[in-house]
Amino acid sequence: MESIEQMINRLCPEGVTMVKIGDVCKCYAGATPDTKNSQYWENGTIQWMSSGEVNKGQVFATEKKITQLGYDKSSTKMVPINSVVIALAGQGKTRGTVAITRTELCTNQSLCAIIPNEQLIPDFLFHYLKGQYQTLRTISCGDGTRGGLNLKMINAFEIPLPPIEIQNRIVEVLDKMTTLTAELEAELEARKQQYEYYRNKLLTFNGITPPHERSVRQVIWKKISEIAHYPKARIKSEMLTVDTYVGVESLIKDRGGKTCSSSVPEGVAIEFLPQDILIGNIRPYLKKIWLSDCQGGTNGDVVCIRVLDSKEVMPKFLYYILASDAFFDYDNSHAKGGKMPRGDKNAILSYNIPIPSMEEQERIVSILDRFEALTTDLQIGLPAEIEARRQQYEYYRNKLLTFDQAA
Repeated sequence: MESIEQMINRLCPEGVTMVKIGDVCKCYAGATPDTKNSQYWENGTIQWMSSGEVNKGQVFATEKKITQLGYDKSSTKMVPINSVVIALAGQGKTRGTVAITRTELCTNQSLCAIIPNEQLIPDFLFHYLKGQYQTLRTISCGDGTRGGLNLKMINAFEIPLPPIEIQNRIVEVLDKMTTLTAELEAELEARKQQYEYYRNKLLTFNGITPPHERSVRQVIWKKISEIAHYPKARIKSEMLTVDTYVGVESLIKDRGGKTCSSSVPEGVAIEFLPQDILIGNIRPYLKKIWLSDCQGGTNGDVVCIRVLDSKEVMPKFLYYILASDAFFDYDNSHAKGGKMPRGDKNAILSYNIPIPSMEEQERIVSILDRFEALTTDLQIGLPAEIEARRQQYEYYRNKLLTFDQAA
């Protein structure tokens, strides 16, 4: 079979022409539908995409739906199947991300829909623009958090336009790579569900049993306040770094651990030590929790829990108990506030936890550690394979989509 390089030498030996997107595509922004008098999830709904869906890196994503009434009352246009959608604005790293639609939908004003003409294969444009993320962010009023892209910038953005035959072959290669990655991601999701099942099963115990009759799966129950406490020691800010200061914003939702903080506030912070458990106390339903591996500081928006006697309760065992859906459901049910509910620290201390034998705690922690490593550790298992495939895709995408330009 003729290689892509051979095809390029045969079909465009003098190089590939660069064109502006606006010369080969129709571009338009969306609008926010009027849903004040409409109901979601009714018959006749229209699928609607916002910048949040694009930012998830999905090939197509439609989480919200609006009624025909909401669509008719807005200036948004229906985006055809196989259109490229790019985020003009959005929080965090959203701006400049792209998706490709596989169903008819409409978008809000933070997105631009790009509909290629017959000279350009939509999937080719999709793969190319994915590789232009940093460039797009740079031209959008700098690389800061403010600013954004606009239709004028998108229309003027230059892309290569090789012959359709070459576009098809490149898309075929890159699609195979993304399909394999998607299959691995689906497998990882199945493993995570399996992990959730076994975690819930391992952390479900019988009731209180007299010590002389107690088996390995039987436990005593105690309130958190009986086996742990909130530490009160303080640490000066000059002793902290962005890696050792942990605010609620640097805790990652869905038990994702933590990332570096953007800054360290002046003054003093609540000191935490290795093996302390930190839980985000703002919007408990986000399930932010981290088992500390260092000394550091936090603030009042984060609950810090320290085991009183590690010979009675392993900190890692308590961490797994508190990382369960049961605890977060309890925490959320006692939270107070509207848009930004805050967990009740007294209610947290009243939460009942099972305490099996130390031998059983060690067994449970060992099993869950292995499961967690297989589903989250970027150095081993499926996460490592997925990361390797992503890097491979990026390498070949950049290689295949870099052309000599025609004079």
